This record gives sequence, structure tokens and C-alpha cells, in this order.
Amino acid sequence: MKFWSSFLALGLAQLALAKPLVKRWDDVAEKHSWADIPRGWEHKAAAPADYMFEMRIGLKQHGINDLISNLMETSDPMHSKYGQHLTKEEVEAFTAPHSSSVDAVDDWLDFHGVDPSAAQRSPAGEWITIVVSVAEAERMLGTKYNVYHHAKSGQDVVRTLGYSLPKELHSHVDVVAPTTYFGTLRSMKSTSFVQHDVKPITAAEIEAASLVPVSNAVVPTSCAKTITPACLRALYNTSTYVPTQTATNKLGVAGYLGEFANTADLQTFYKTFRTDAVGTTFSVVLVNGGLNTQSSPGVEANLDIQYTNGISFPTPNIYYSTGGSPPFIADTFTPTNTNEPYLDFLTFLLAQSTIPQVLTTSYGDDEQTVPLDYATSVCNMLATLGSRGTTVFFSSGDEGVGGGDCKTNTGTSQVIFQPAFPASCPFVTAVGATTGINPEKAISFSGGGFSRYFATPSYQSAAVSKFVTGLGTKLNGLYNKTGRAYPDVSAQGQFFQVIVGGRTESVAGTSASSPTVAGVFALLNDFRLASGKTTLGFVNPLLYSNASTGFNDIISGSNPACGSTGFTAGVGWDPVTGLGTPDFLKLQKLV
Repeated sequence: MKFWSSFLALGLAQLALAKPLVKRWDDVAEKHSWADIPRGWEHKAAAPADYMFEMRIGLKQHGINDLISNLMETSDPMHSKYGQHLTKEEVEAFTAPHSSSVDAVDDWLDFHGVDPSAAQRSPAGEWITIVVSVAEAERMLGTKYNVYHHAKSGQDVVRTLGYSLPKELHSHVDVVAPTTYFGTLRSMKSTSFVQHDVKPITAAEIEAASLVPVSNAVVPTSCAKTITPACLRALYNTSTYVPTQTATNKLGVAGYLGEFANTADLQTFYKTFRTDAVGTTFSVVLVNGGLNTQSSPGVEANLDIQYTNGISFPTPNIYYSTGGSPPFIADTFTPTNTNEPYLDFLTFLLAQSTIPQVLTTSYGDDEQTVPLDYATSVCNMLATLGSRGTTVFFSSGDEGVGGGDCKTNTGTSQVIFQPAFPASCPFVTAVGATTGINPEKAISFSGGGFSRYFATPSYQSAAVSKFVTGLGTKLNGLYNKTGRAYPDVSAQGQFFQVIVGGRTESVAGTSASSPTVAGVFALLNDFRLASGKTTLGFVNPLLYSNASTGFNDIISGSNPACGSTGFTAGVGWDPVTGLGTPDFLKLQKLV
């Protein structure tokens, strides 16, 4: 592909700018601030001046808009460049910062006594990481850091309610972290939960139900109350497909903060629900101090890895265990997790020469709690993954159209629908939840709605416009009619039989739906690779065009919350179940 090289050559010529002789670092302007402490958090103490942490500076990427334009072309099945994914080096040519931005930030660091040569830099140079004390950070950002406590999760973090940068740097820097983004993986809303009131399937029921499907057409009646790999393989027509591209095709599962997928539990799961896979396992990649002790299985991790493997076997699965321990020894006044593992993981993944062709993640937060500059930077990193040929799935959340009291955090306390992020990022494929068989219907907790940060992307404008027009004036003022709409697709979301610590648990949530769809698309990638084609990559433009007929339309159910009935599933796309649940055999013909 020559597009990127010609762009780079032009860009470098334009960037031959003279370095300013004088810079004014005392002329500062606010970058971002909150009017109040974000809901759910409370001030605990002033952060100790000598407390050390990693500060990450995100420089503006000079070619990000061109990268996104190229992504839309390579993801459009009607475009001549469809499927022409970029290499790591080609992506980095787009995401590298201007040389003037590098010079400006380096001079600013030097002014504050920070050696630029000691900074860690991402391969493209768009992320700079330095280790600083709280006192240094406060001086550099014109702010005050405090320790804040999140009662529900028990998490403490060092954050600030606002920060500033010299005006000269505003055109060079997108975001500085950690600053005003309070979310951590433990404080975010869980997208899976154990159904304690649901009795797990018994051995006798497994045998009686004959849960090994003999054809794609047969869906065991037991699947109405217990979901197993056999149920999903029958429901979504993958039972008869046998992957062959195991040397190339990979499926990745993102895990965080002590959630470990247990290998012994996977073997028990296989012996019970997928006997042909017994003796096989998954690989583990440790990121930023991530662990794999195998001592305390996580429900989320086991759910993800058991069902991605259960559907995609023998496709190799990779579990990424991302830590979050900062470079210091914590004491009673300081938090145990100051770094932001989500950024850590994406930075790590994009630095690798090869990455999985499918990635599923089951974490999210209220969009309004994520600063816009931070959300935009993360969303652009997800677009970069898509440019390299990776399909990125996110669970859409388990609180319908909004969680909690649904009040805005702008000081007005207005009650409106609260979209979830990163599901609201237009460069991911968000997955909602269904339940039941013959037919499936939307489940009430299925997260769905419209972003207030990101506009409706062109690939879904027709489908979303049709839904909004049909809705008329109903729910006016509660949602953003011009926002990125989600979910994009859906899958079963409750009664999943998961082995945890050797025992079977019944688990629900869109965390079950996302790995299910990821497994189906890993098989579609296998099929394309076997046919001599590239992997699907960013699939949304394909899904909303000629592949929309490859889904089972869900036409009943709703996702009430915020004191409202929420949205209702109906014919065509809707913000409860998206385009519907996948039919592998139909999609196989379409891709």
C-alpha cells in the first residue's frame, strides 16, 4: 500500500518548522476540570508531596484524521481498498506527533527539571511516560492532587479535579493522565454478575439434554434456562464449522486487576461442555505487572475465556492479564492502584508486531465520567487497532439506558439517559444482550443508547435515522438523537454455566454476550483466511451494509432505567439489541 508512504513524505515536508527561540511556560490555560468531585468518590486526604507515580502525556497525532479516513475506506466492503489493513509501521506513520510537538513538550519537561531523554516513549512517539512526584506534577500542571476514595469498590486513587497547561502546549498535547479521569477497572460498573437465585445445571440435566449438538438446526430446549457452548453453537449456527487457520488466527481477551482465568477450571468446563477440547488451553500474556497466580479464579475472567474457547476451539486464545501497580510501595495514605491499566494495555498491544485479529473486553463506565479529551484519545487508539485488522468488541453494559440516578454531573443534576464508554466509541463493536429461544428477545439490562461525545458515524446513519424517526417525540430530551448509537449487535446474556473454583455458577451480563460474539467472528476470520482473504478488521461498516441480513432481528423487549421505559426492540436496528444476534452460516456467505 502506497497511501501511507506518500502521506508521510508530504507530512514530513510540511513539518520542517523552525523551533521557537522563546517559550512562555507561565502563560497557562485550563485543560480540563470538574465542578464537583465525581459521583461515587469522596476526598480522603491530600496526596503526599513525595508520592511517586507515572505521568503519561498524549501528544497530538499529526495524521490521526487521515488514519480514520483510511480506516473507513479499508472497512467499507464497497471500496477498492476493502480489507487492506495497515502494518504496525504504516499505522505509526499516521500516529506519530509533529516534530514541533515533540520539541515543545521536551522543552517544557526540561524547564521543569525532567530529563526528556529519561522518558519512556511509545514506538510512534505519541505517548510519553515520565515518573514524577506529586509535588512535581502539581507544579507542572498548576493543580493540586488528592487521594480520593470510592466506597463501593474500596478503591483509592490519586487524582485532581482540574489541570492546566501552558497555552503553547494546547496545540501539541491531547491529554495528561492520571489527572481528572477517576475511573478504575474496579470502580467501573461490572458487566457480569453471578445469578445466585438460579440453580446451575446438573450432570443429569446435561446428559438428558444431549448438549452436544448434532446439527446447527437443533437447539436443546434446556437452553431456555441454562446456556452452554452447545446452546450458543446451535443458536448461532457454528456447530459444524471446524477452524483450520490456527497458525495465524488468534482471539484475545482483555483482563485486568487480579482477574485470572483458571486453567484447571477450563479443563473441568471442557470435560462438562466441550469434550473435544479436553487437554487444550489458552496462552497468557502479562502486561504492566499483571499476574497469573491461578490461586483465585475470577468469575469475569473464567466466563470470558471459557466461552471464547468454547465457541472458537481450536482457534488459539490469548488472555492478557494487565496489572496496575505503580512504581512505589504503598502506605496507609496512598492508593494501591494509581496507574490507568486501560491505557497501559492499549499502549502495550499497539507496540506489538502481531496482535489478535479479534479482541473482547468486558469493562465500561458512564461516558459522562470520562473527560472528553481522555475518551477521544482512547477511542483513537481503538481506531488504530481496527486499522491493523483487529475487530474490537465491548460489552454494552448492564444498566439499560443508564445506571444509578442518571443525573448529569454538570451541576444541574438533570436526569437523562447515560451512555456507556467505550461502547459509545464509534470504532468498536458494542454487544448487547438477549435471552430466551424460539424466539430470542432483548433482556432488560442490555446497555444501549446514544453518545453525547461522538456523533453518529456515517456507516450507521441510515439505520439510526430510521429508528429515531419511528420513535417520534417519545423520550425527547432524554437522549442525543445525533450521537453514536449502540449496541451494534447482541447475543445471549444470562444463565451462562461457568466453572469457578471447580463449581458451576450461573452468570449473566453483557460480559457473556461480548465473548460469545467474539468467538463467532473468530470463526468468520478463520473462514476468510482459509479462502485467501484478509481478516475482517473493523466490522461496523460491513455490518450496517450488506452483512445486516446475517443477523437474527430481535423485535421484542426493552432496556428500562432512569425512571423511564427506555428503548424498545423492534424491526431493524434498535438501541437495545442492535442489528440482532449473529447467524454464522448467513454471515459466512456474506463475508
